[in-house]
Amino acid sequence: MTRRRSPLIAAAVGAVLVGLLAVLALAEPGDSDTAESPLLGRAAPAVRSATIDGAAFDLSRRKGSWVVLNFFNSTCVPCRNEHPQLVAFDAAQDSAADPVELVTVVNDDSDQAVSAFFGANGGDWPKVKDDDGAISVAFGVAKVPETWVIDPNGFVRLRIIGEITEGFLQERIDTMRAADRGQS
Repeated sequence: MTRRRSPLIAAAVGAVLVGLLAVLALAEPGDSDTAESPLLGRAAPAVRSATIDGAAFDLSRRKGSWVVLNFFNSTCVPCRNEHPQLVAFDAAQDSAADPVELVTVVNDDSDQAVSAFFGANGGDWPKVKDDDGAISVAFGVAKVPETWVIDPNGFVRLRIIGEITEGFLQERIDTMRAADRGQS
């Protein structure tokens, strides 16, 4: 009797696997996605480090400004894919009345590789070292890219997992700013 069931069970498992593969193959890639975190609405973790250029960096000194922390690795394909969007976002901040500060947090990468990547692809904003992974751990970064938005009061307002899409980051920050103005 078990001989008769084995082919049926194998066929059923095979059909389920084929169905899952079909769903994955036909799925449309989504827009950037946000994710829950126990940090949302709370003070941002302390970030004190050096940039790859040797300058001191302290997130608490950015209070009064919106800050975007983008966790990055030069070999990460989604990081490379989203980079043009970050360059465009940063360029738009040059003419903004209340510019957002963009900061890259280097995740498990060498200073030389990061410098070479930014030299070839643009991006003139601070690149903060996370040599021991403490910053990534403090924010609960599972994998790169991951982007966090900190408000002018130093509170975490948004976590974006995966690569950002064109306009997504500015749209979300504009929505948060409008909500803050509405509460004033």
